[in-house]
Amino acid sequence: MDVLGGLQKRIALAMAGKGPWGGKQGGGKAEDPGEAPGDGSSPGDKPRGPRNPWLPPGGGDEPRRSANIEDIFKHRGPEGPRRRGGGGGGPRFRLPEGPGGRSWFPLAIAAIAAIWLFATSVHQVAPREQGVVTWLGGKYSHTLSSGLNFTLPWPIQMVDVENVSQIRSESIPGTGEEKLILTGDQNLVDLSYLIRWNIKDLKQFRFQLAEPEETIREVAEAAMRASVAEMELDDVLSGAGRADIEARVTSRMQELLDAYRAGVAVQGIEIEKTDPPAEVIEAFKDVSAAQQDAETAVNSARAYAQRVMARAEGDATAFNRIYEEYRLAPQVTRQRLYYETMESVLSKTDKTIIEADGVTPYLPLPEVQRRSAPPPRAPSVTAPEGQ
Repeated sequence: MDVLGGLQKRIALAMAGKGPWGGKQGGGKAEDPGEAPGDGSSPGDKPRGPRNPWLPPGGGDEPRRSANIEDIFKHRGPEGPRRRGGGGGGPRFRLPEGPGGRSWFPLAIAAIAAIWLFATSVHQVAPREQGVVTWLGGKYSHTLSSGLNFTLPWPIQMVDVENVSQIRSESIPGTGEEKLILTGDQNLVDLSYLIRWNIKDLKQFRFQLAEPEETIREVAEAAMRASVAEMELDDVLSGAGRADIEARVTSRMQELLDAYRAGVAVQGIEIEKTDPPAEVIEAFKDVSAAQQDAETAVNSARAYAQRVMARAEGDATAFNRIYEEYRLAPQVTRQRLYYETMESVLSKTDKTIIEADGVTPYLPLPEVQRRSAPPPRAPSVTAPEGQ
């Protein structure tokens, strides 16, 4: 209730033309010096309550005036705000004057403009590079060849230089990634390859496609899938099959990129890896080992067949030579063949059979020969007459 009563009292004083601190509004004194303040205090008494924050310091009656824009910039100069005191501020920076008191400022501006014109209008293009000139960085103007070239200054014409002879490469897929492709016999193969290409037409490369590098990757993947789908798994894994796939992919990529007017020349495709999927690689290794064992057995059989055929051919050649001799002297050749055959047969046995009158059919000649003192001579065999 005390707070409410005080607030009502201040409102009443304001309506009566007095300030809230006991004086008239707009000043610290009453209009009549003889008139006593309305709140019953003496004229010499100080106003009660806190000091008015809007009055200037030192007890002046005039209220503090807020600073205007003229006061803010009144003490500023080219070197910044002026500080009061200290001898009236430091020295000002002034450009040196030329002959006759003329300023060097226009000449400095002209020199800067000349340097800017030369730096942005003259372009030296290397032998392996080309430059694309555009209007304000957007519309195509023309292409700069190698050598010294001139254009309008920046930003009217902008030049973007590119190395068109550099062989660039794209690896598909990235490192540690798996790319499964379906073969013609419904098998999957994990295949990674490298694309080598360069820029053929810089204008088409820059303005025909939004993302040329990404387009090259997508075209290469489409061509690779189409080429692998035409071959079986064994052909894809073999060296000859890889070379065939690389040639097909290169041809198809170049046809597609030329149709897109991409301005790209495909230099070649290099297949780096052809493996089965990781889930079945162990079983695939077992199958490969079995196939290698089968190939080894087949090669061994073929080698044995070649040896047998060579031996048979040699025997046939020898028989033909003997037959030629037999045709010249049949009786002599027949008897010689008989002797050689009997010699080769009887030399391997230790028994001698003699067919003659008065001779025992079987004689243990080896035992008799061992009992005799002198060293035995080799038994001679005489063929019966008429044989």
